[in-house]
Amino acid sequence: MADKAHHPARSPPAPPQPGVAPLDGLPGALISQGRLSLSVLISMRWIMLGGETAAVLAAALWRGFHLPLAACATVIVIGAAYNLFLNVFRPARAPPRDGELALQLGFNIVQLSALLFLTGGVANPFTLLLITPVTLAAATLGGRYAVALGAASCLAIIVITVWWMPVDWLRGPAPVTPPSYRWLIAAATVTGVVVTSGYAWRAAEEATRMELALNVTQAVLAREQRLSALGGLAAAAAHELGTPLATITVVAKELAREAPEGPLREDAELLQSQAERCREILMRLTQTPDADDAVHSRMTLLQFVNEVIERHIHTEVRVEALVAGPPGARPPEIRRMPEVLHAMTSFVENAVDFARSEVLVRVRFDDLNVSVEVRDDGPGFSSDILARLGQPYVTSRPGGEASRSGHVGMGLGFFIAKTLLERTGAIVDFSNARGGGASISARWLRETIEAEPGPGGFELGAFAQNTP
Repeated sequence: MADKAHHPARSPPAPPQPGVAPLDGLPGALISQGRLSLSVLISMRWIMLGGETAAVLAAALWRGFHLPLAACATVIVIGAAYNLFLNVFRPARAPPRDGELALQLGFNIVQLSALLFLTGGVANPFTLLLITPVTLAAATLGGRYAVALGAASCLAIIVITVWWMPVDWLRGPAPVTPPSYRWLIAAATVTGVVVTSGYAWRAAEEATRMELALNVTQAVLAREQRLSALGGLAAAAAHELGTPLATITVVAKELAREAPEGPLREDAELLQSQAERCREILMRLTQTPDADDAVHSRMTLLQFVNEVIERHIHTEVRVEALVAGPPGARPPEIRRMPEVLHAMTSFVENAVDFARSEVLVRVRFDDLNVSVEVRDDGPGFSSDILARLGQPYVTSRPGGEASRSGHVGMGLGFFIAKTLLERTGAIVDFSNARGGGASISARWLRETIEAEPGPGGFELGAFAQNTP
């Protein structure tokens, strides 16, 4: 069986209303910036100082290296004293700024470089630890601080390659490291600084973008749920306001009856008439099917597609909806899910923007599944977009002035819609139709989307007759 809800093209088309981006009106602070705390840096420095102390003592006492122990101890004590100073005098409640955190990492570079200078320079295998502060900065502080600390680390590597204190061995002559080999070690370490910090910066940026996209998805879902709850709120308001309005009506009647002729009686009669008007409005609200929460929480498939396409009828593109199922089968009523309505409306909006003349929304059902397909007759998805569709910040939507819907492409619409649908148990697929155009489909197991059996079910044809 099949039933259509058809919205023909209108001539001349009404100009699209200036739209706002899909994210307009959402909370501004949607993302928490992951910053490195000062307490973490202090703890890491204690670990580094403990490792330096253990390495110096092991080299001197166990492996037999002749090191300037007094100078090495001085460098380590300076680091420990600075850490104690921060613990005592730095207010814990004051959040550190990025610049302060960068200076702390810079201190780590200077302190470690001084110790490497005393223990063989770049030939010391612990030179690779100079990569750590730059990587932390790239992952938490952003580009300019990572570049500054990277430059400082590379400069320190060059310095300890040119100048260093030789390490004497107590057990035999010290090996001689050729200058060319030392420069190769320096080049490898600098490469490690650049590559590792670059990877860390790119990974942190992608994590931040994904966090923003997921937070936007949660905000969109919360907004749609609030809008969906307005029907039940109207019914509750009508019920709660009925009693005080009845009291106001009685009091107004008494005032009008006892007041003498004049302005006071006219005011009382006006108050009575307005109270009666409020009661009539609330009565209409309680008689509206959408105001009854038990009914508002369910909808027929044709109601569903009508809600999805109704906001797109004022364009030059013909938008048509079709509900089809096995012959003689009764179409199910589905649960009203704001996330599904929002997602499918977003897909139809995208199809309207790219279609040449027609968009078809087709709903199919059988004993096991319910599926929705949105297809347009536009150019379809390009191969590079199709491979990444459903990921955040992927878009080819035109700007707001050229878009029929008036929305500016931000690359989050498909990601939000796909995420919302998958949370309801849908399998979402993007493809190009054989006859041309883009096709987007979502399929649910019928049991996951169908409403619980209850009174007040509606036949599909009843809604088809009233479809514009």
